[in-house]
Amino acid sequence: MKRLFSLALLLAGITLLPAQDLPTELNGYKFTLSKRVNTTPVENQNKSGTCWVYSANSFFESEILRMGKPAVNLSEMFIVHAGYLDRAENYVRRQGATAFGQGAETHDVLKLVRKYGLVPYSAYSGFPAGQDKPVHGEMEAVLKAIVDALVKNPDGKLSKQWMKAYVGALDGYMGAPPEKFNLGGKEYTPQSYFQSLGINLDDYVALTSYNHQPYYKPFVLEVSDNWSNGLFYNLPIDEFVQVADNAVNNGFSIVWASDVSEKSFSAKEGLAVWPETAWADMSEADRGNVFKAPVKEKWATQDERQQGFDELSTTDDHGMHITGAMTDQNGTRYYIVKNSWGNTINPTMGGYLYVSQPYFRSKTMSMLVHKDALPAATRKKLGM
Repeated sequence: MKRLFSLALLLAGITLLPAQDLPTELNGYKFTLSKRVNTTPVENQNKSGTCWVYSANSFFESEILRMGKPAVNLSEMFIVHAGYLDRAENYVRRQGATAFGQGAETHDVLKLVRKYGLVPYSAYSGFPAGQDKPVHGEMEAVLKAIVDALVKNPDGKLSKQWMKAYVGALDGYMGAPPEKFNLGGKEYTPQSYFQSLGINLDDYVALTSYNHQPYYKPFVLEVSDNWSNGLFYNLPIDEFVQVADNAVNNGFSIVWASDVSEKSFSAKEGLAVWPETAWADMSEADRGNVFKAPVKEKWATQDERQQGFDELSTTDDHGMHITGAMTDQNGTRYYIVKNSWGNTINPTMGGYLYVSQPYFRSKTMSMLVHKDALPAATRKKLGM
């Protein structure tokens, strides 16, 4: 029903407003809204490692609204399908010495959109008949088995048919994407539809913050899901956080990649905080109080961030969409985060959670923003 509603909005030229009112109280936390951008409804990546495209599509849907255009509902699975094509070619060319899995980075969406375009969900769901959410475990295993067999090269050289056979398996699970489709009485290709949206992919920049690489320069972030070796501009952490605040304060949203394995990150509670006392050092009583009322939080240094990255205690777990900011009764800033785990984990939050700035500062891996969201001084340092 939601997807039909989104299509109706598109055809009618109606701008979609924020999907729901978010609570200003969670247990003993009391929040005041600072800023919120327009968003489309919360999605559910279900049994798939596709947060990278759900977060990016949500971001671009909000970007389209920010530009004053009608709401759209983009197909996540169109990009997932395209990604498996490029991932297979990369894996075979590198003879298996690279990642092949469900995960990826936000910049992969940009690369794939440039090459393959975009389509609305109404033109391509990417789900088998009778299914309305992704389930990708078996599909990934089958596709991985195919490329592993190709890498072994049993005939001494690869045939010209291997990609055709691989695509046959991929399409068997997801269906073949359309070469053309009709929408609102007009025929589109994926590329012409993408062009009609008015998104300029050159307007977006990926950022990170680690001190093992030079600041204000791009580098290949060394995480396994960065299979395509995408570049991230490196900022000092204070400036990195300033970019996030400047973006939100000026009506821009953010694609956010973060470690979500910490005990103080809880979709069930609708909160993520970074207590001053490490979780392992807390008493059971103190752990139980973390989500009941604001606790004193740790303001991580650049060296502490680097230590977490080097020790693999900060990992590249999940992509989400920052859509605004709140402030609690103690003046701590929280980012409003739209997740892609459906809206039933915490019905009060409806698929959103509030992430404290200390958590964001410590556990963020990277973010993607519009270049116009950068403070002027930062943009100059990056040469943009």
